[in-house]
Amino acid sequence: MLTSTVTPILTMTTYTATVTVRLKHGVLDPEAETTQRQLERLGFDLDDLRSADQFEIDVDADDADAATERADEMAERLLANPTIHDYTVAVAERDT
Repeated sequence: MLTSTVTPILTMTTYTATVTVRLKHGVLDPEAETTQRQLERLGFDLDDLRSADQFEIDVDADDADAATERADEMAERLLANPTIHDYTVAVAERDT
């Protein structure tokens, strides 16, 4: 008698995690200050301007929560310095 073992296939979904890193309020942001001055010279009236870095990371994960956890860990370990940066993570299924 032949028996076969069926191995279930786990399907992972690819998500795009967008990590936005910006300086905390009160930390000097010379890039934003220079850009704001130049925009005001061009006639734009601004209350404030802050610069930010944005990283888009494609990750395979079981669900959106798992993808968020991975991106959050990346931000905490490398992308952001918690002393001077705040960051946000947004996750969506990647468009194919």
